[in-house]
Amino acid sequence: MTWRVADTRWQHGLAQLDANHLLRKRRCSQSPQQPIMVMDGRKMLTFCSNDYLGLSNDSRVKKALIQGVERWGVGAGAAHLINGHTQAHQQLEEALAEFVGYPRALLFSTGFMANLAMVSALVAASDKIHCDRLNHASLLDASRQSGARFGRFAHADMSALERALQKSASRQQWVVTDSVFSMDGD
Repeated sequence: MTWRVADTRWQHGLAQLDANHLLRKRRCSQSPQQPIMVMDGRKMLTFCSNDYLGLSNDSRVKKALIQGVERWGVGAGAAHLINGHTQAHQQLEEALAEFVGYPRALLFSTGFMANLAMVSALVAASDKIHCDRLNHASLLDASRQSGARFGRFAHADMSALERALQKSASRQQWVVTDSVFSMDGD
């Protein structure tokens, strides 16, 4: 791969990553999301998908998406607070709220946005956040960006977490952790 980077430090760093087989490269998928996919022209067994429930290629979901596109189009035009959101979004939020037994639910377009919003809304700069070392990057980024003091504990190590909680002088402490660790499946 040829890199056109003006700064020679960057060129050297990229070359080192490439030489150590650590340079990340985007793959090109030629098939739908499913357990066996065609990636870069090769059939591969997929272990890295976020499609935990196998719904991305489900015929019922595809049919509902087509119906939604026919009714609502393919874009909202702007953020919900600026341009509103569709009746379909409203109905989904109401159904989800009822399902979990809460008065309201709020949809986010990505998990990163949900994590950033929740941590920002709940955590104060004077707080301390304790993160599992294997948390998803979006939880780590949200925790760092909150302005609170931030620390990580060994993955799923409750003794290490307990020590960190006892050691902290913060009045308010938060434990931020994934419910399912996508890379390991635990």
